[in-house]
Amino acid sequence: MGSGAASGTFGELLQGVLPDERHFLVTLPITMGSTAKFRYSADATGITPDAPGKSKSARVAALALEALGRPGGGELLLAGELPEGKGLASSSADLVASVRAVADAFGVSFPAATIESLLRQVEPTDGVMHDEIVAFLHREVRLHRRLGHLPRFVVVGYDEGGRIDTVSYNRSPAPVDDRTRAEYAVLLDRLATAVARHDLRAVGAVATRSAELHARLRPRPALAPLRAACAETDGLGVVVAHSGTVLGVLLAGDDPDLDRKTSFLQARYARLGGPSAIYHYAPGSTARRDAIEGNGDVL
Repeated sequence: MGSGAASGTFGELLQGVLPDERHFLVTLPITMGSTAKFRYSADATGITPDAPGKSKSARVAALALEALGRPGGGELLLAGELPEGKGLASSSADLVASVRAVADAFGVSFPAATIESLLRQVEPTDGVMHDEIVAFLHREVRLHRRLGHLPRFVVVGYDEGGRIDTVSYNRSPAPVDDRTRAEYAVLLDRLATAVARHDLRAVGAVATRSAELHARLRPRPALAPLRAACAETDGLGVVVAHSGTVLGVLLAGDDPDLDRKTSFLQARYARLGGPSAIYHYAPGSTARRDAIEGNGDVL
């Protein structure tokens, strides 16, 4: 039995179109995610998922099995904490976890670039196969730029309700003028610098600007109230799921008033009429290793 896992992402720290017309996003990994188990059978004729609606996961698992040169198929068991259609990368996490489970069944692992190539044959996806914050060309399913890791922080999230089909959303035309594309390039450079310096407030400023630019194309009713609540709590900024229904306020994990601010924000969200939840940034195993080697603290 092989096992695999993948983190979700709370929307995107930044998402837009670059001057060369390539669509990109910057991941915000969270501790919630998907897990998969794969039971291999050389006599099986395909991959059988244990739940309806998981045909894409079964398809990518079959591609992974083919890449390993193994005949047959097997049973794919999926579990996860990520609700669908919210902008938390539930589908991407399922796909990555499935590929990892197939590889693990044979005692091997796929590098991130190989996982990208397998997922590219199935659907556009987030960059959750990478164990750090990355700029990712989601329509091409290709890494654009590694940004690194950040100190611990939380997102006090709010759900505007409903569901959005991310694949359909990303296929829709999104006219972005030259001036805005140039701004996205500047924002990406600014975000890369902020991550490298562990400057959470600068990260929040970029995320907030990305939310503002996105609202020009798709109005977000809760954005203005959340920005006001963020200002009242001296939060770091507002982050949105550009192709989802969630958005939230960023707070530093070492903020001495974290509990009070979290309670305040959730009380404000209750007035808006939708559910709220707390999401924790997932620094990834490479960040933990770097912290140990450098005697630092990212947890």
